[in-house]
Amino acid sequence: MKDSAITTRQKQSHPPMKSSQLMKLFVDELKDIYWAEKALTKAIPIMIQNASSFELIEALTDHLEETHNQVERLRQVFELIGKKPEAKTCKAMQGLIEEATDIMKSCEEGPMRDAGIISAAQKVEHYEMATYGTLRQFGETLSLTRVVVLLAATLQEEKAADEKLSSVAIGAVNVEAASEEV
Repeated sequence: MKDSAITTRQKQSHPPMKSSQLMKLFVDELKDIYWAEKALTKAIPIMIQNASSFELIEALTDHLEETHNQVERLRQVFELIGKKPEAKTCKAMQGLIEEATDIMKSCEEGPMRDAGIISAAQKVEHYEMATYGTLRQFGETLSLTRVVVLLAATLQEEKAADEKLSSVAIGAVNVEAASEEV
């Protein structure tokens, strides 16, 4: 009797998720980050072209490759949930990319621009970490085990990219930028 009460309670608190409002939100957010990642495959090369620090160029180049893999991983997520990969303009990422462009235009080439690129790139990483963390949690709630594994892998890559950017900034770029005369 006790087991059936738990089962009934679990069913009440976890109704079928395939057509739920949470699934609709999950798909909408998935379309948003799909657009964002695809946009980053175009924006990161511009950051690389504007960077002067070898370590920053290397970090951005590595993350560009990861970003291409993340786009593919998102296609797999769409496939797993039975949806066609579709992008919806991510206004937040669009704004972050525009801000990065403005920073690169307004900062003098060298350590100052590198510091600006790192700042812009870390804002992007933090947005992605928030999004993938949320999507992973939605996937867990929706019992999408294979999807959760894919999203968790991307979340770890985003965290590692953020840590690498911090390391590059702390290790040299910020110190060099601080020592430049105005």
